[in-house]
Amino acid sequence: MKKLYMSFILFLMFCFSSCVDIEERYDFKADGSCNVVYGFDMSKAVSVLMNLVTDSVKETPQFGMIKDTTLNFYSALPDSTQQKLSAEEVNMAKSSSLAIKMDLKKSIMKVSINHLAKNTADLQYYLQHISKISMSNQLNNVAKNNKQVSGFNAQQLVAGQDYYSYEVTPHKFYRIIDKAKFNAFLKKTQSTFAMAKAMLIDMPYKVVLNFAKPVKKVNNPKAILSADRKRVTLITNMDDVIKNPSLMNLKIDF
Repeated sequence: MKKLYMSFILFLMFCFSSCVDIEERYDFKADGSCNVVYGFDMSKAVSVLMNLVTDSVKETPQFGMIKDTTLNFYSALPDSTQQKLSAEEVNMAKSSSLAIKMDLKKSIMKVSINHLAKNTADLQYYLQHISKISMSNQLNNVAKNNKQVSGFNAQQLVAGQDYYSYEVTPHKFYRIIDKAKFNAFLKKTQSTFAMAKAMLIDMPYKVVLNFAKPVKKVNNPKAILSADRKRVTLITNMDDVIKNPSLMNLKIDF
């Protein structure tokens, strides 16, 4: 029974690296700060994968565990990891949190990473470094050293952000996808995307940016500008992005 359960969890972790509803949300404040949230909703994938699990496995205590917890990113890191961080990385980690909500029986599996950037320079640093920290296994260390989040493969979820380059100032938010890095990411995850497509699992991708003042210009034709010109919303999916990575490019002047 335990082997069946562990096989199922490993299968979930393998699929979760790309079979997710992803939402990026940026809330720019008048004082120059910005709250950024990476949200990963894996509930649809869990719902599909439930069909592969026997009733006996569903009734195990492990399968029935319910988690709803939020951890400060820095305080959750082991001392050995904290000591390796630069001063800038320490500040970034202290301003970040990791939230997990899991109830497999109800097909709920959601993860969010929240960061409060005090200014645009801080925001650009965060966007350019969060994926590097995750790829150095620090997010995975959080999972391994905290029973509340065991089984969560955070590294793969955030590592994909590494294929963007950013230019953020008090009056602009530019994000351009690096096609070479994106193609390398696709090469590593092609089997996972193929599995998701075979299971008819959609992979929507949504970016929402809220500004304290009206947007002057946005260059992406798929981006939707609100009536008051203070919100930009980009909705697409990974299938379309794979065909045309430029869909994720954003150049916003405000």
